Amino acid sequence: MFDLKGKVALVTGASRGLGWTMARSLGQAGATVVLNARDAAALEARRAELAAHGVAAEVAAFDVSDETAVAQWVKRIGEAHGRLDIVVANAGIQHRSPITEFATADFKRVVDTNLTAVWMLAREAARIMIPAKRGRIVVTGSISAIAARPTISAYIASKGAVHALTRELAVELAKHGITVNAIAPGYFATEMNTALIE
Repeated sequence: MFDLKGKVALVTGASRGLGWTMARSLGQAGATVVLNARDAAALEARRAELAAHGVAAEVAAFDVSDETAVAQWVKRIGEAHGRLDIVVANAGIQHRSPITEFATADFKRVVDTNLTAVWMLAREAARIMIPAKRGRIVVTGSISAIAARPTISAYIASKGAVHALTRELAVELAKHGITVNAIAPGYFATEMNTALIE
């Protein structure tokens, strides 16, 4: 459908689920893919899988909610390749609990991963993309942010905020040749949705 040869793409949450599928697709389109998640061994297995099919991939194992790690890794990727063309901010977590039993710490943990991490990734990517006058940032939102369901208040709040953040970033970064878009997937049979599927 399109050719991404010569492009460098960072995909967070890339060891499984939608992140892995998106990373694989970008690689198959010709991009050099930097796979991110917390589990280095799982990422290395995915990198080897891509390499077996002739796809250039690298591993960047870090926690997207760790501000220092995000800044260091995004800068490192940009310096190593002289560019960062695509960021897919996909990493996310879920926590299910009735509102009356939902711990504040769990709410903050979900928001840190699903929202704050996206903002930090966009900030660090923009520092590379703005001077280059080009870039693509794609954020994984959720249909849940539009069509709510019970027991996932933190997830819905974080994804709703991600949709709003995407609109703001799109307006702010457009003049620099950077596009920012969100996708809002429905329910896929991934690890995150195991409890729901069951």
